[in-house]
Amino acid sequence: DNQSREALLDIVDQRHNQGSIILSSQIPVSAYHDIIGNCTIADAVLDRIVNSSHRIELTGESMRKANF
Repeated sequence: DNQSREALLDIVDQRHNQGSIILSSQIPVSAYHDIIGNCTIADAVLDRIVNSSHRIELTGESMRKANF
């Protein structure tokens, strides 16, 4: 909802250039606009996160499969 979108933007905006943000997601960056649901807020969030990020993409078999 709109309140959640604005809260996300506020958190990201407050931390931008002042501290670290660790974001873990199974959602690809290309789907964030659809998930956030507001292009302006999605652009602002992605601009602050993606352009200064270190991305680690994991590959390989799921570790969950090894435990069962």
